[in-house]
Amino acid sequence: MQAGLAVAAGSVQDLPPFGAGTFWTQWGLEPVPLVLTVWGAGLYLVGVAALRRRGDAWPAGRTIAWLTGMLAFYVATSSGLAAYDTVLVSVHMVQHMVLSMIVPLSLALGAPVTLALRTLPRTPRGWLLAVLHSRVARVLGFPPLAFALYVLSPWALYFSGWYDASLRSTYVHEMMHVHLVVVGALFFWPIVGVDPLPGRVAHPFRVLLTVLTLPFHAFLGVTIMGQATLLGGDWYPSLHDGPLGAWLPDPAADQRLAGGILWGAGDLVGIVFFVVLFAQWVRSSIKEAEREDRRLDRLERLAAREGAPPERPASE
Repeated sequence: MQAGLAVAAGSVQDLPPFGAGTFWTQWGLEPVPLVLTVWGAGLYLVGVAALRRRGDAWPAGRTIAWLTGMLAFYVATSSGLAAYDTVLVSVHMVQHMVLSMIVPLSLALGAPVTLALRTLPRTPRGWLLAVLHSRVARVLGFPPLAFALYVLSPWALYFSGWYDASLRSTYVHEMMHVHLVVVGALFFWPIVGVDPLPGRVAHPFRVLLTVLTLPFHAFLGVTIMGQATLLGGDWYPSLHDGPLGAWLPDPAADQRLAGGILWGAGDLVGIVFFVVLFAQWVRSSIKEAEREDRRLDRLERLAAREGAPPERPASE
């Protein structure tokens, strides 16, 4: 037991007390997040520039959403959040919410698949279309499956040996970050419905799925707040035996804070997403009404030329 405590205490570098200042001063130059962020943002901007050179428009809001998602990913994996995510479970929980909700939602609103289909050469575009129409894409895009993965994977993370392993293994830790982003993308991308992906559903069902996620986040947060068993086992208490013990909070109190963050942030982001979906639904309904009006106008003009009165729907 004492050997395990010594390993945990010695595997975390000496850090000053966490605060707003350390968020900025404890940045690290992590190569993988940096490369992913630069390439992700750069390729997207190259695609937007290609569209503009040929005179096609691309909504600025989509570009802002994509860049916001890439920036949020880099901040979550390279800033003070990353430096303290194995020191304070509350900081980890903030990172968790950014990676699982803010990043995938922002990237989905950026519509990168649509941008790629409009800018890629013929052969790569064919490869992308083949992937989109593959059996694997249809299975992963099946809304009930994506919903189940999204709401159940946090329970598997915190109530199995997975979270404890992520604290002690750099590889497992990084794969956890990838998992959070991928599962969030599988859930949000079809629901946002901007890109032509398998699994897109009607707007009422999108709103329903979003509403259903809210109690799951709340219940998980309350469960973490109320349980006596510490997340990560003896990891966080062991840190008190090292140089961090002078300022670290009580692990149980920090865990209660982490549960509150999961509860509150999950509901907040979920409500914001609900508003986005509702706005999309209203905008789609307005466009559909405009298309129907144009269709009826064409019928009226055709009927006037033929000398017969047009037939209007019974609802009118």
